[in-house]
Amino acid sequence: MNKLIGRKVYDSTLSDSWASSLRKKRFSLFVSILDSLPSPIKILDVGGTVGFWENLGFLNQENKDIEITLLNLKFPKTSSTHPKIKQVIGSATNMVNFQSNEFDIVFSNSVIEHVGDYDQQYQMATEVMRVGKRYFVQTPNVFFPIEPHFVFPLFQFLPVSSRVWLLTNFAIGWYDKVADKELARKIATSIRLLSKREFLNLFPESQLYEEKFFGLTKSFTVYKESP
Repeated sequence: MNKLIGRKVYDSTLSDSWASSLRKKRFSLFVSILDSLPSPIKILDVGGTVGFWENLGFLNQENKDIEITLLNLKFPKTSSTHPKIKQVIGSATNMVNFQSNEFDIVFSNSVIEHVGDYDQQYQMATEVMRVGKRYFVQTPNVFFPIEPHFVFPLFQFLPVSSRVWLLTNFAIGWYDKVADKELARKIATSIRLLSKREFLNLFPESQLYEEKFFGLTKSFTVYKESP
């Protein structure tokens, strides 16, 4: 799949991409949960960016009394700022920065597949449920035929050696061609996509929203609306 088609499908920063359209529809569900909450509302976004909230137009809603905390391992030196958003350095799998039930809702978009193996994903889920009275967590479906990070058919099911070969010989998805094989191996094994069953096991009290693309489930969102 060439990069132009890949961007049209997967690049959520493009307002006319399918990914952007699907994200806006998903985000409307999140906003409907917020609308039921009394002000002020404290939101923790695990792995998020200021740009994400700006692109959705959420920060322009003056009637919303909200405070958003972004949690990341690090922030770019050029990271933008906003008066409604503060940025905290920390780990998604060990949120020692925060007390239990500190946030009205925890939000996370396509992050849990990046934190490590299933044990690490379990740790993140446990921390999300600990620090948030509610949560809204999204991740791609492992069984969707196009892997979303590499934008390559069935990439997630290929042997590691095949994934490394592709990365070192071609620019695929969001990645330029990688010259170093060890770096390519690290990239190829850095993402662990989840199945529906695995995801629900991590969040046993959740409701599930399935995002469809041409009849196939592209991603899952687990959410909890009440404490």
